[in-house]
Amino acid sequence: MYFTIIARDNTAPGTLEKRLANRDEHLEKIHAMKAEGTIVDGGAMLDEAGNMVGSIVLCEFPDKSGLDAYMADEVYAREGVWGDIEIVPFRRVAWKS
Repeated sequence: MYFTIIARDNTAPGTLEKRLANRDEHLEKIHAMKAEGTIVDGGAMLDEAGNMVGSIVLCEFPDKSGLDAYMADEVYAREGVWGDIEIVPFRRVAWKS
């Protein structure tokens, strides 16, 4: 089952610094999950000045409990970097080559 995670960063002061402090752990996990196929794609949301203000992650899990386990272990969620989190199930297009 595919999910889109739209996670806007917390608006509390110091959130960008917290994001940067936890970025290596976040990216290490994302890269490992991308290699195993759980993460399809994703990246940072940017404001008009080019500052990171959130994340979009496209992922695939067998069911919602797999997604819930990922979210419980995701450093940005766990450390309060992500504030407003929207999760949207989606059906991926089968592209023809």
